Amino acid sequence: MGLFSVIYLTSFGLFGPLPTFEQLESPKNNLATEIISEDGVILGKYFFENRSNIKYHELPENLIKALIATEDIRYMSHSGIDVRSLARAVFGLIFGSGNSGGASTITQQLAKMLFTEKPSSGLQRVMQKFKEWIIAIRLEKQYTKDEILAMYLNRFDWVNNAVGIKSAAQVYFNTIPSELSVEQSAMLVGMLKNPALYNPNRRMELTNQRRNVVLSQMNKYEFISDSLYDTLKYQPIVLDFKRASHNEGLAPYLREHLRGELKKWCSNHTKPDGTNYNVYTDGLKVYTTINSRLQGFAEEAVKTHIASLQKDFHKHWRGYSKAPFPKDMEWEQINEIIDQGMRRSERYRKLRKAGKSTSEIKKIFKIKVPMTIFSWKGEIDTILSPRDSIKYNKYFIHSGMMSMEPKTGFVKAYVGGINHRFFKYDHVVVGKRQVGSTFKPFLYSLAMQEGYSPCYEVPNVPVVFDKEKWRLEKDWIPQNSDDKYEGEMLTLKFGMANSINTVTAYIMKQFGPHAVVDLAKKIGIQSKILAVPSLCLGTFDLSVYEMVGAYSTFVNNGVWTEPIFITKIIDKNGVILEEFKPKTTEAMSKNTANLMVRMLQGVVDGVYNKNANTTMGTGVRLRFKYQFKNEMGGKTGTTQNNSDGWFMGVTPNLVTGVWSGCEDRSVHFRNTHYGQGANMALPVFAEYMQRVYADTLETGIYPIEFNIPKAVDVKMDCNELFETGENNNLEEEEL
Repeated sequence: MGLFSVIYLTSFGLFGPLPTFEQLESPKNNLATEIISEDGVILGKYFFENRSNIKYHELPENLIKALIATEDIRYMSHSGIDVRSLARAVFGLIFGSGNSGGASTITQQLAKMLFTEKPSSGLQRVMQKFKEWIIAIRLEKQYTKDEILAMYLNRFDWVNNAVGIKSAAQVYFNTIPSELSVEQSAMLVGMLKNPALYNPNRRMELTNQRRNVVLSQMNKYEFISDSLYDTLKYQPIVLDFKRASHNEGLAPYLREHLRGELKKWCSNHTKPDGTNYNVYTDGLKVYTTINSRLQGFAEEAVKTHIASLQKDFHKHWRGYSKAPFPKDMEWEQINEIIDQGMRRSERYRKLRKAGKSTSEIKKIFKIKVPMTIFSWKGEIDTILSPRDSIKYNKYFIHSGMMSMEPKTGFVKAYVGGINHRFFKYDHVVVGKRQVGSTFKPFLYSLAMQEGYSPCYEVPNVPVVFDKEKWRLEKDWIPQNSDDKYEGEMLTLKFGMANSINTVTAYIMKQFGPHAVVDLAKKIGIQSKILAVPSLCLGTFDLSVYEMVGAYSTFVNNGVWTEPIFITKIIDKNGVILEEFKPKTTEAMSKNTANLMVRMLQGVVDGVYNKNANTTMGTGVRLRFKYQFKNEMGGKTGTTQNNSDGWFMGVTPNLVTGVWSGCEDRSVHFRNTHYGQGANMALPVFAEYMQRVYADTLETGIYPIEFNIPKAVDVKMDCNELFETGENNNLEEEEL
């Protein structure tokens, strides 16, 4: 009678507050925000707890049976408290029986997880148990049995950043709950007793024994047959462990970029209760433009080529005392670069925060400590001083790559670097490097827009920019990388295909830098660029993101389309909070854009030169080495001292930009054979597109032709125009 009196008083909150109806109606959970690809793959999450809720119908039957058989066999018949189990537990406690079993039902366990705190004394634990009973009964009135099971499995923490069954299935078996096998479900249910103790990463044998207990319970209650039980109990646990980490999974650099963008979005958007959304706790679903297959191909392409290029780089510098820095560089300069790397490091910031002086920090950076460093053959555990690790990392060639659909602006693949754990710097949006010759097509498009023909001929002679007229410190005379075709008359088409500086300089002199800057702004170049003659050689820094958006203008009939990453954001209840569409600007005529696509194709196909009787283009290895037969265009870019290698590739359905180079511009290949964009960056594009075209049935991206009118090709046929004497006509026909 006394027990029932205590329970009655507990129900009125005498021994502490109980959850309100509203709290029971909507229990508070920290739900991870999911970043989802266009094809439904979860790319990653932002979380305090790596939790994502699922509905009961998404749970496999074998998981439910394993749970009920092990934790609460009378679950479907009791009302929150299992009186028989409770009586057995009390009897065992009084008479010291070791096999009395537990008394907590699944509903009570859920009540404990949702609404009770960890007790600090035995008395508090008794009072807490009374609270659990009351809350369990109320939960049973509020929810169906199926809903309670789903809530329980969504709430439980399986350790290793696996909160909830959806995360647990992903972390331990790299699958979704509905695909869990009987033995996998049994292991996860076995962990419910004590996930820290039955952690397969630490105590596999113990976890295996506990799994077999669950299988035995399932067999006992005839959820699995004797033969299946006899088979499964001897099966080893096979994990496909994928620790939830912001460094792991597809598109880590994009996810890190989106984290900042989503924080801004949350700060400007409020929930129905008036508070701002939280990217870590509100269970948002962010649908991106990324295609998981294309993203995988892009990451493989970067890894394949840059790993190979790195081998060449090490061989190239072997035996040089100052490697990877040039031999004419002073040690004082090299040490300053290393010091800069030290000051940018997280270790340095922590030491400064701890009150260490610069001299103290420098001494600490020279002390060898255990650390893990990156290599293309796998992570290396070693003992190295932090200062030496900075110099070690200077050797690595990095790369940034982005691929987008030109008509929609949807970014399909985004690779910001070679390894997000070791190199956090994003070389797509954040990083900006000298673009070199990849900027030249913008000058050529200006010429086309103003009526020049691709077959218009200019002399391959030095172009002088007078210091007085152009407001320069001294006369500037751009030079070609070699003396080929010196003094010859070259078509604009040939000049772009072979990246001849004097031809580009000629165009700059005709129109001036202000016209070039104006066009650059129309095609999405947001970085500050100065209106100076050296613009024509791409001597300023831009991002891969800007360049890909700009090149999309050519493929998209002269309309610049803003590259975007997100299509919509929805809340945890499936309500669309916002949808996103790209900005567009009409930057040039359709006619000009079509001519430029053909000009870019000349870089890949090669352009015939009648004087040399040869066909040449800086991107022809896409044909002879990589054997692409379909229509595609592109532009290589190589900057001073071979510090930066670029390739911009265009096809009818994808525009892709690649940059490759070392972290410091002073670290680079010593010759153009290795350091040119055709060797540094073009192969990444080639590797990527080979994989894309090998998977057309899945990606839907086929090697189709550009949709360009035949009249454009008439303008591109310089041989015919030479015969009719029309090649120097600056008046462009309407095509």
